[in-house]
Amino acid sequence: MSEFKGTAPGERTVIGVTFGNSNSSIAYTVDDKAEVMANEDGDRQIPTVLSYVDGEEYYGQQAKNFLVRNPTNTVAYFRDFLGHEFKNIDPTHNHASAHPQEADAGVSFTVKDKADQEGEETAPSTLPVSEVATRYLRRLIGSASDYLGKKVTSAVFTIPTNFTEKQKAALVAAANAAGVEVLQLINEPTAAVLAYDARPEAQVEDKIVVVADLGGTRSDVAVVASRGGMYTILATAHDYEFAGVALDKILIDHFAKEFLKRHSSAKDPRENARSLAKLRLEAEATKRALSIGANASFSVESLSDGIDFASTINRLRYETIARSVFEGFNRLVESVIKKAGLDVLDVDEVILSGGTSHTPRIAANFGAIFPESTRILAPSTNPYAINPSELQARGAALQASLIQEYDAEDIDQSTHAAVTTVPHINNAIGVVSVSESGEETFVPIIPLETAVPARRTIQIAAPKDGGDVLVKVVEGNTHIKVTKPEPKPKEDKKAKVEDADDSDEDDESDFSDDEEEEKREKVWKIGSTLAEAAIRGVKKGGKVEVTINVNADLSVIVTTREVGAKGGVRGVVAA
Repeated sequence: MSEFKGTAPGERTVIGVTFGNSNSSIAYTVDDKAEVMANEDGDRQIPTVLSYVDGEEYYGQQAKNFLVRNPTNTVAYFRDFLGHEFKNIDPTHNHASAHPQEADAGVSFTVKDKADQEGEETAPSTLPVSEVATRYLRRLIGSASDYLGKKVTSAVFTIPTNFTEKQKAALVAAANAAGVEVLQLINEPTAAVLAYDARPEAQVEDKIVVVADLGGTRSDVAVVASRGGMYTILATAHDYEFAGVALDKILIDHFAKEFLKRHSSAKDPRENARSLAKLRLEAEATKRALSIGANASFSVESLSDGIDFASTINRLRYETIARSVFEGFNRLVESVIKKAGLDVLDVDEVILSGGTSHTPRIAANFGAIFPESTRILAPSTNPYAINPSELQARGAALQASLIQEYDAEDIDQSTHAAVTTVPHINNAIGVVSVSESGEETFVPIIPLETAVPARRTIQIAAPKDGGDVLVKVVEGNTHIKVTKPEPKPKEDKKAKVEDADDSDEDDESDFSDDEEEEKREKVWKIGSTLAEAAIRGVKKGGKVEVTINVNADLSVIVTTREVGAKGGVRGVVAA
């Protein structure tokens, strides 16, 4: 096969694509603002499903609906199989659709994708997963072209942080075969952060961000350090147990048990493939309804033995029966923060991404884990939050608009893995500030986890009357200071007996006086000294400017001078 030839930079029509294992999205930019496109069925979150009926190909929500009536010719949850050998895949989620099979050590699906001819039955086709991906992407890109009114030529795709080189190559090949040039592959958490940081009202600031991407079949959590507009991924975690399907199963089991209580003689609908498929589709719809309302109805026609079933559930009941799954999300987020060597107090923002993130209880739980100073960006906690289902596609579209005018070689050179593999400093670098009482305080100039090379400047006020100023440049790190409440004095038992006849109001007052919780706060700890510099004869009311450069080899250049004066002191600290 000849190498795919891209489009000339000036002739490109670019979009951002999130090719998910459960759902996909397509987005474009207009006036520097990212917008998610709907396909011809009006869906903005397009199920990653293909189905074949009498030789006709369906995709998206139409194809997903065929999981009930035509499961063997419907291919779903196949994205993660790209670039994998058959022996390494987990086909758990494919039990209700076409099953993956081994072909030349790879993954394939056998479906009847052609109509019968003149009364003769047409043999099924064996489609490699790469071909399935190409067919789906062709439909996805076609929908984008129809929406824009012109042919889409190029795209930026988002990928999970644990995609291997083989998976990346397989995705690029499938996209090329679908007729689209892949400008760049960017990590999903990076795309989510970019979608927020690219908003006109956003301020680029140094921060630690947790991106919780809670999808349909998998959850991915990443800790991202944003330093000077550059993103460094510090730690990631991936989980297939706590995801949207786990919440679906909770609802499936709940309503199946309720059905059996009402109809004790009927068969368990979970033991029949078609009945289970009906339960699963309605459970997903109920879950979405509970994300925006306090109550939801559940209705399935001819669920089992020809019996119709209808019921309702409120959000409180749902959150109670799904508590174990919600707690699993909490543990997943806490584990990746610990893996990054950080504490929840170090986190400035939590971004919820993915369809399952619409669930209000998840955002509420995260709000309880993190301090009040941490921003929880989710629809239920922040009115300015972006739709979690659209975050990644928006970020990809913004990135596509930034690089669309560059040649392929320039894009490769300027973006080659820079977001994740550049070195970063493990300790903050700053100066020691001494108060009038002689107490030393660490003032950070370059925060920890800053990607290098980096340059920062700070101005320090000189003594009121001027004079010599000693600048002490040191490393610093944070630690968590725990302050335990003072123990309450023990009550006199005799006095307690005498007061036993007190009024109910007094009893209530005593009962409400709960024990105080221990206080946790993040404080800076002064580490090793990197350099010292003395600026002599600073004028009254003057300031001293300190500039720190950290080079790519982690060597440090320190420059100090009086603001407005000539000269200064400059020194180099070896890596």
